[in-house]
Amino acid sequence: MAVTRTALVSGANRGIGFEIVRQLARLGVLAVIGARDTDEGVAAAEKLKPEGLDVPVVGLDVNSEDSAVNAVAEVKRIYGRLDILVNNAAILIDEPGGFKASLFDLKADTLRRTMETNLLGPVRLIQAAAPLMREQGYGRIVNISSGAGQLSDMGSGYPAYRMSKSALNALTRIAAAELSGGNIKVNAMCPGWVRTDMGGPTAERSPEEGADTAVWLATLGDDGPTGGFFRDRKPIAW
Repeated sequence: MAVTRTALVSGANRGIGFEIVRQLARLGVLAVIGARDTDEGVAAAEKLKPEGLDVPVVGLDVNSEDSAVNAVAEVKRIYGRLDILVNNAAILIDEPGGFKASLFDLKADTLRRTMETNLLGPVRLIQAAAPLMREQGYGRIVNISSGAGQLSDMGSGYPAYRMSKSALNALTRIAAAELSGGNIKVNAMCPGWVRTDMGGPTAERSPEEGADTAVWLATLGDDGPTGGFFRDRKPIAW
């Protein structure tokens, strides 16, 4: 009998994370909204009910180790297992200038806060989820990265965010190597420039388009890739 998969998506009360939850739920995955503000998470879940999608919400602040551990434990309590983890929660707080922010204006606190959320958050969740995935002999971990973190195409602008995504890519490779051999696949993806609160209203892609590759990676078959970086379901350079 086929196993019904379960998923936890961080930062899923809006934007790409919300759309990932929607698309997974449409595929029959028991997806869970992870949200720092549970009221916002519940409001997001309500938007899915007209589609017949009943999605639970768990409190998840990726800046807290206890919160990460408790969120994973809550998914296990609800469904008995955790098959898919999507590390979506992230911040872009570079200033002044936003996307045009300079390294030479970067404040140490901005870099610390960015790394705390964009790198340590995924580390905490992977550490919490991996034992369950090893025990059940199955897991799919998807890190929502960015072309801004590609060393092959690195440039100026928003330096804290860029460095955090490069580090997330390194985490992807390390986790994939350490979790190999147990049908646990760890990959990173770039959603492109998406119309979200972070990307802004003039971005070229919709959240639906931005979520597609993440959903594909979250539902890979046993012969699927691991330790890769993808955009539009195709490998891209690190």
